[in-house]
Amino acid sequence: MDAARAKMLVLVAEFRPGVVTVDGRGDEWAEADGFEFSLLPALDFDRDKEFSGGKMAVKALHDGNNAYFLLRVEGDYVYTKGDGYKCPSVALMFQIGENATYSSMGGCRKFGTECNSRSCQGHEVDIMHFSIGNAIPGRLYGSNPIDNQEATGDDRFGNLVDLYAWNPHCQFLDGKEFLVSHCWVLPSMVLINSMWLFLRNDSSAQNDWQGAWWHSSLTSHSGFVEKDSPYSSDGQKGTYYFEFSRPLRTVDRLQQDVQFTIGQSTKMAVAFWYPSEGKAWGKSDHYSVSCDWMPMEFVSASSIYATSRGAWDATSAFSLILSVVAFCISIYVAYWLSMAKSVPFTPIDRL
Repeated sequence: MDAARAKMLVLVAEFRPGVVTVDGRGDEWAEADGFEFSLLPALDFDRDKEFSGGKMAVKALHDGNNAYFLLRVEGDYVYTKGDGYKCPSVALMFQIGENATYSSMGGCRKFGTECNSRSCQGHEVDIMHFSIGNAIPGRLYGSNPIDNQEATGDDRFGNLVDLYAWNPHCQFLDGKEFLVSHCWVLPSMVLINSMWLFLRNDSSAQNDWQGAWWHSSLTSHSGFVEKDSPYSSDGQKGTYYFEFSRPLRTVDRLQQDVQFTIGQSTKMAVAFWYPSEGKAWGKSDHYSVSCDWMPMEFVSASSIYATSRGAWDATSAFSLILSVVAFCISIYVAYWLSMAKSVPFTPIDRL
Protein backbone atom coordinates (compact mmCIF):
# COMPACT_ATOMS: atom_id res chain seq x y z
CA MET A 1 0.00 0.00 0.00
CA ASP A 2 1.46 3.36 -1.00
CA ALA A 3 1.80 6.36 1.30
CA ALA A 4 -0.89 8.41 -0.45
CA ARG A 5 -3.49 5.70 0.00
CA ALA A 6 -2.40 5.03 3.59
CA LYS A 7 -3.20 8.66 4.48
CA MET A 8 -6.80 8.18 3.29
CA LEU A 9 -7.44 5.00 5.28
CA VAL A 10 -9.24 4.85 8.61
CA LEU A 11 -8.31 1.97 10.89
CA VAL A 12 -11.55 0.83 12.53
CA ALA A 13 -11.57 -0.78 15.98
CA GLU A 14 -14.78 -2.78 16.13
CA PHE A 15 -16.60 -3.76 19.31
CA ARG A 16 -15.81 -7.45 19.87
CA PRO A 17 -15.84 -8.41 23.54
CA GLY A 18 -14.38 -11.70 24.70
CA VAL A 19 -12.33 -12.30 21.56
CA VAL A 20 -8.73 -11.29 22.25
CA THR A 21 -6.28 -13.03 24.59
CA VAL A 22 -3.06 -11.02 24.75
CA ASP A 23 -0.56 -13.85 24.32
CA GLY A 24 1.16 -12.78 21.12
CA ARG A 25 -0.27 -15.61 19.04
CA GLY A 26 -2.80 -13.58 17.07
CA ASP A 27 -4.94 -16.54 15.95
CA GLU A 28 -8.18 -14.92 17.12
CA TRP A 29 -7.61 -11.90 14.86
CA ALA A 30 -8.31 -13.79 11.63
CA GLU A 31 -11.82 -12.33 11.24
CA ALA A 32 -10.87 -8.79 12.30
CA ASP A 33 -10.51 -6.12 9.63
CA GLY A 34 -7.25 -4.27 9.16
CA PHE A 35 -4.76 -3.05 6.60
CA GLU A 36 -1.46 -4.31 5.23
CA PHE A 37 1.32 -1.79 4.63
CA SER A 38 4.75 -1.65 3.09
CA LEU A 39 7.38 -0.65 5.65
CA LEU A 40 9.46 2.31 4.49
CA PRO A 41 12.18 4.25 6.34
CA ALA A 42 10.45 6.82 8.54
CA LEU A 43 13.05 9.52 7.89
CA ASP A 44 13.38 8.77 4.16
CA PHE A 45 10.04 7.47 2.93
CA ASP A 46 11.51 5.94 -0.23
CA ARG A 47 9.94 2.83 -1.77
CA ASP A 48 13.35 1.74 -3.04
CA LYS A 49 14.38 1.31 0.63
CA GLU A 50 11.37 -0.77 1.65
CA PHE A 51 11.90 -3.33 4.42
CA SER A 52 12.96 -6.48 2.60
CA GLY A 53 11.48 -8.91 5.10
CA GLY A 54 7.87 -8.26 4.16
CA LYS A 55 4.83 -6.16 4.96
CA MET A 56 3.09 -5.22 8.20
CA ALA A 57 -0.60 -5.78 8.97
CA VAL A 58 -2.24 -3.48 11.52
CA LYS A 59 -5.52 -4.34 13.27
CA ALA A 60 -7.48 -2.97 16.24
CA LEU A 61 -10.48 -4.00 18.34
CA HIS A 62 -12.12 -2.96 21.62
CA ASP A 63 -14.43 -4.54 24.18
CA GLY A 64 -15.90 -1.37 25.67
CA ASN A 65 -13.22 -1.14 28.36
CA ASN A 66 -9.91 -1.93 26.65
CA ALA A 67 -8.37 -1.30 23.25
CA TYR A 68 -6.48 -4.11 21.51
CA PHE A 69 -3.87 -3.87 18.77
CA LEU A 70 -2.18 -6.47 16.58
CA LEU A 71 0.93 -5.87 14.49
CA ARG A 72 1.87 -8.73 12.16
CA VAL A 73 5.22 -8.43 10.39
CA GLU A 74 6.77 -10.83 7.92
CA GLY A 75 10.42 -11.39 8.76
CA ASP A 76 13.12 -13.95 9.50
CA TYR A 77 13.59 -14.85 13.14
CA VAL A 78 16.28 -12.78 14.88
CA TYR A 79 16.84 -12.71 18.64
CA THR A 80 19.75 -11.78 20.91
CA LYS A 81 18.95 -12.20 24.58
CA GLY A 82 19.57 -9.07 26.64
CA ASP A 83 20.23 -6.81 23.65
CA GLY A 84 17.09 -5.05 22.51
CA TYR A 85 18.99 -3.34 19.69
CA LYS A 86 19.68 -6.72 18.08
CA CYS A 87 16.05 -7.81 18.24
CA PRO A 88 12.96 -6.52 16.43
CA SER A 89 11.15 -3.69 18.18
CA VAL A 90 7.84 -1.90 17.64
CA ALA A 91 6.19 1.31 18.78
CA LEU A 92 2.75 2.91 18.61
CA MET A 93 2.42 6.69 18.72
CA PHE A 94 -0.80 8.66 19.25
CA GLN A 95 -1.60 12.34 19.03
CA ILE A 96 -2.56 13.96 22.35
CA GLY A 97 -2.11 17.71 21.85
CA GLU A 98 -4.04 19.37 19.06
CA ASN A 99 -0.80 20.80 17.63
CA ALA A 100 1.18 17.55 17.83
CA THR A 101 2.58 16.58 14.44
CA TYR A 102 3.57 13.17 13.13
CA SER A 103 6.94 14.43 12.03
CA SER A 104 9.34 15.25 14.86
CA MET A 105 7.19 13.31 17.36
CA GLY A 106 5.00 16.22 18.34
CA GLY A 107 6.92 18.97 16.62
CA CYS A 108 7.74 21.23 19.58
CA ARG A 109 10.57 23.55 18.59
CA LYS A 110 11.97 23.83 22.11
CA PHE A 111 14.99 21.72 23.00
CA GLY A 112 17.11 20.85 25.97
CA THR A 113 16.37 22.91 29.03
CA GLU A 114 13.63 24.88 27.24
CA CYS A 115 11.57 21.77 26.56
CA ASN A 116 8.85 21.26 29.20
CA SER A 117 5.10 20.94 29.70
CA ARG A 118 4.63 24.71 29.56
CA SER A 119 6.76 25.65 26.57
CA CYS A 120 5.58 22.61 24.55
CA GLN A 121 1.94 22.59 25.58
CA GLY A 122 -0.27 21.23 22.79
CA HIS A 123 2.52 19.16 21.20
CA GLU A 124 2.17 16.05 23.38
CA VAL A 125 2.26 12.56 21.85
CA ASP A 126 1.72 9.24 23.62
CA ILE A 127 4.15 6.39 22.82
CA MET A 128 4.21 2.68 23.59
CA HIS A 129 7.59 1.07 22.81
CA PHE A 130 8.30 -2.66 23.06
CA SER A 131 11.89 -3.87 22.70
CA ILE A 132 11.88 -7.66 23.10
CA GLY A 133 15.50 -8.37 24.10
CA ASN A 134 14.48 -9.35 27.64
CA ALA A 135 10.96 -10.55 26.84
CA ILE A 136 10.04 -14.23 26.68
CA PRO A 137 7.72 -15.01 23.73
CA GLY A 138 4.12 -15.53 24.77
CA ARG A 139 4.60 -13.91 28.19
CA LEU A 140 2.85 -10.70 29.25
CA TYR A 141 4.88 -7.51 29.79
CA GLY A 142 4.28 -3.82 30.39
CA SER A 143 2.09 -2.75 33.29
CA ASN A 144 3.20 -4.37 36.54
CA PRO A 145 2.63 -3.51 40.22
CA ILE A 146 6.30 -2.88 41.04
CA ASP A 147 6.91 -0.16 38.46
CA ASN A 148 3.40 1.25 38.80
CA GLN A 149 3.97 1.62 42.54
CA GLU A 150 6.83 3.96 41.67
CA ALA A 151 4.42 5.95 39.46
CA THR A 152 6.30 5.62 36.17
CA GLY A 153 5.64 4.14 32.75
CA ASP A 154 8.65 1.85 33.05
CA ASP A 155 8.81 -1.94 32.67
CA ARG A 156 11.94 -3.38 34.28
CA PHE A 157 11.05 -6.92 33.21
CA GLY A 158 10.33 -6.79 29.47
CA ASN A 159 10.97 -3.20 28.39
CA LEU A 160 7.43 -2.55 27.18
CA VAL A 161 7.31 1.08 28.28
CA ASP A 162 4.74 3.88 28.33
CA LEU A 163 6.22 7.23 27.20
CA TYR A 164 5.22 10.70 26.18
CA ALA A 165 7.12 13.22 24.08
CA TRP A 166 7.10 16.69 22.56
CA ASN A 167 9.86 15.94 20.03
CA PRO A 168 12.57 13.26 19.58
CA HIS A 169 14.89 15.05 22.02
CA CYS A 170 12.24 15.50 24.71
CA GLN A 171 10.67 12.15 25.53
CA PHE A 172 10.16 10.70 28.99
CA LEU A 173 8.59 7.82 30.83
CA ASP A 174 5.06 8.63 31.98
CA GLY A 175 5.16 10.38 35.34
CA LYS A 176 8.58 11.94 34.83
CA GLU A 177 9.72 15.29 33.53
CA PHE A 178 13.02 17.11 33.78
CA LEU A 179 12.75 20.62 35.17
CA VAL A 180 15.56 23.12 35.29
CA SER A 181 16.79 25.16 38.23
CA HIS A 182 19.69 27.62 38.23
CA CYS A 183 19.16 29.10 41.70
CA TRP A 184 18.90 26.32 44.22
CA VAL A 185 19.87 22.71 44.83
CA LEU A 186 17.48 20.03 45.98
CA PRO A 187 18.37 16.54 47.23
CA SER A 188 16.80 14.94 44.15
CA MET A 189 18.86 17.03 41.71
CA VAL A 190 21.61 15.78 39.45
CA LEU A 191 24.27 17.79 37.66
CA ILE A 192 24.09 17.48 33.87
CA ASN A 193 26.11 19.72 31.58
CA SER A 194 26.64 22.24 34.42
CA MET A 195 22.88 22.59 34.93
CA TRP A 196 20.93 21.30 37.89
CA LEU A 197 17.98 19.20 36.92
CA PHE A 198 15.45 17.45 39.08
CA LEU A 199 12.94 14.81 38.25
CA ARG A 200 9.26 15.51 38.82
CA ASN A 201 7.17 12.42 39.43
CA ASP A 202 3.37 12.35 39.34
CA SER A 203 1.80 9.86 41.73
CA SER A 204 -1.08 9.06 39.35
CA ALA A 205 1.21 7.97 36.50
CA GLN A 206 1.67 4.35 35.54
CA ASN A 207 2.32 2.05 32.61
CA ASP A 208 -1.12 1.38 31.15
CA TRP A 209 0.02 -0.96 28.36
CA GLN A 210 0.38 -4.72 28.31
CA GLY A 211 1.64 -6.85 25.47
CA ALA A 212 3.28 -10.01 24.21
CA TRP A 213 5.20 -11.19 21.13
CA TRP A 214 5.53 -14.36 19.09
CA HIS A 215 7.08 -15.72 15.90
CA SER A 216 5.53 -18.36 13.69
CA SER A 217 8.73 -20.46 13.76
CA LEU A 218 8.31 -21.08 17.51
CA THR A 219 6.96 -24.54 18.28
CA SER A 220 6.40 -24.66 22.04
CA HIS A 221 2.76 -24.91 23.10
CA SER A 222 3.25 -25.31 26.84
CA GLY A 223 5.04 -21.98 27.31
CA PHE A 224 8.65 -20.79 27.19
CA VAL A 225 10.85 -19.84 30.12
CA GLU A 226 14.02 -17.76 30.14
CA LYS A 227 16.38 -20.74 29.94
CA ASP A 228 14.83 -21.66 26.56
CA SER A 229 16.39 -18.57 24.97
CA PRO A 230 16.88 -17.94 22.03
CA TYR A 231 13.63 -19.95 21.60
CA SER A 232 14.27 -20.65 17.89
CA SER A 233 17.10 -20.57 15.37
CA ASP A 234 18.11 -17.30 13.72
CA GLY A 235 17.13 -17.03 10.09
CA GLN A 236 13.96 -19.10 10.37
CA LYS A 237 11.36 -17.92 7.88
CA GLY A 238 8.09 -16.73 9.32
CA THR A 239 6.07 -13.91 10.81
CA TYR A 240 6.35 -11.81 13.97
CA TYR A 241 3.24 -11.05 16.01
CA PHE A 242 3.00 -8.19 18.51
CA GLU A 243 -0.21 -7.97 20.52
CA PHE A 244 -1.13 -5.14 22.91
CA SER A 245 -3.93 -3.91 25.15
CA ARG A 246 -4.64 -0.71 27.06
CA PRO A 247 -7.69 0.76 28.84
CA LEU A 248 -9.67 3.15 26.69
CA ARG A 249 -9.41 5.75 29.48
CA THR A 250 -6.60 6.19 31.98
CA VAL A 251 -6.08 8.17 35.22
CA ASP A 252 -3.58 10.48 33.52
CA ARG A 253 -3.78 14.12 34.70
CA LEU A 254 -0.75 15.55 32.86
CA GLN A 255 -1.52 15.06 29.17
CA GLN A 256 0.78 12.04 28.93
CA ASP A 257 -1.80 9.46 27.77
CA VAL A 258 -4.12 9.60 24.80
CA GLN A 259 -7.74 9.06 25.85
CA PHE A 260 -9.77 6.79 23.56
CA THR A 261 -13.51 7.45 23.21
CA ILE A 262 -16.01 5.10 21.60
CA GLY A 263 -17.58 6.75 18.57
CA GLN A 264 -14.69 9.16 18.08
CA SER A 265 -11.49 9.04 16.07
CA THR A 266 -7.85 9.49 17.04
CA LYS A 267 -4.57 9.70 15.14
CA MET A 268 -1.84 7.09 15.34
CA ALA A 269 1.43 5.94 13.80
CA VAL A 270 3.34 2.65 13.83
CA ALA A 271 7.11 2.12 13.84
CA PHE A 272 9.25 -1.00 13.42
CA TRP A 273 12.96 -1.61 14.03
CA TYR A 274 14.86 -4.65 12.73
CA PRO A 275 18.54 -5.60 13.09
CA SER A 276 20.02 -5.91 9.63
CA GLU A 277 22.74 -8.50 9.02
CA GLY A 278 23.29 -8.96 12.73
CA LYS A 279 23.97 -5.29 13.32
CA ALA A 280 22.20 -3.38 16.06
CA TRP A 281 19.61 -0.91 14.88
CA GLY A 282 19.84 2.79 15.75
CA LYS A 283 17.05 4.89 17.23
CA SER A 284 16.44 6.63 13.91
CA ASP A 285 16.60 3.43 11.82
CA HIS A 286 12.91 2.66 12.14
CA TYR A 287 10.42 1.87 9.41
CA SER A 288 6.89 3.27 9.31
CA VAL A 289 3.58 2.32 7.70
CA SER A 290 2.79 5.91 6.68
CA CYS A 291 4.37 9.31 6.24
CA ASP A 292 1.76 11.09 8.35
CA TRP A 293 -0.84 10.40 11.02
CA MET A 294 -3.17 7.48 10.30
CA PRO A 295 -6.71 8.05 11.60
CA MET A 296 -8.46 5.32 13.57
CA GLU A 297 -11.94 5.11 15.04
CA PHE A 298 -13.48 3.14 17.89
CA VAL A 299 -16.86 1.95 16.65
CA SER A 300 -19.73 1.45 19.10
CA ALA A 301 -21.71 -1.77 19.39
CA SER A 302 -24.87 0.07 18.27
CA SER A 303 -23.14 1.15 15.05
CA ILE A 304 -22.24 -2.44 14.22
CA TYR A 305 -25.79 -3.55 15.05
CA ALA A 306 -27.28 -0.81 12.91
CA THR A 307 -25.04 -1.78 9.99
CA SER A 308 -25.89 -5.46 10.25
CA ARG A 309 -29.58 -4.65 10.77
CA GLY A 310 -29.52 -2.41 7.70
CA ALA A 311 -28.07 -5.22 5.61
CA TRP A 312 -30.68 -7.64 7.02
CA ASP A 313 -33.51 -5.20 6.33
CA ALA A 314 -32.43 -4.83 2.71
CA THR A 315 -32.36 -8.60 2.24
CA SER A 316 -35.72 -9.01 3.97
CA ALA A 317 -37.30 -6.30 1.82
CA PHE A 318 -36.07 -7.94 -1.36
CA SER A 319 -37.38 -11.32 -0.20
CA LEU A 320 -40.75 -9.79 0.65
CA ILE A 321 -41.06 -8.14 -2.78
CA LEU A 322 -40.11 -11.39 -4.49
CA SER A 323 -42.71 -13.28 -2.45
CA VAL A 324 -45.44 -10.77 -3.28
CA VAL A 325 -44.62 -10.94 -7.00
CA ALA A 326 -44.69 -14.74 -6.93
CA PHE A 327 -48.03 -14.69 -5.08
CA CYS A 328 -49.56 -12.30 -7.59
CA ILE A 329 -48.37 -14.42 -10.49
CA SER A 330 -49.87 -17.54 -8.94
CA ILE A 331 -53.23 -15.79 -8.49
CA TYR A 332 -53.18 -14.60 -12.09
CA VAL A 333 -52.39 -18.05 -13.43
CA ALA A 334 -55.17 -19.59 -11.34
CA TYR A 335 -57.64 -16.96 -12.55
CA TRP A 336 -56.62 -17.47 -16.18
CA LEU A 337 -57.10 -21.20 -15.93
CA SER A 338 -60.52 -20.82 -14.32
CA MET A 339 -61.73 -18.43 -17.03
CA ALA A 340 -60.42 -20.49 -19.92
CA LYS A 341 -63.17 -22.31 -21.88
CA SER A 342 -63.15 -26.03 -21.44
CA VAL A 343 -62.88 -28.25 -24.53
CA PRO A 344 -66.33 -29.66 -25.42
CA PHE A 345 -66.79 -33.40 -25.06
CA THR A 346 -67.91 -35.20 -28.19
CA PRO A 347 -69.18 -38.80 -27.74
CA ILE A 348 -67.53 -41.27 -30.09
CA ASP A 349 -70.83 -42.63 -31.40
CA ARG A 350 -71.56 -39.28 -33.00
CA LEU A 351 -68.49 -39.44 -35.20
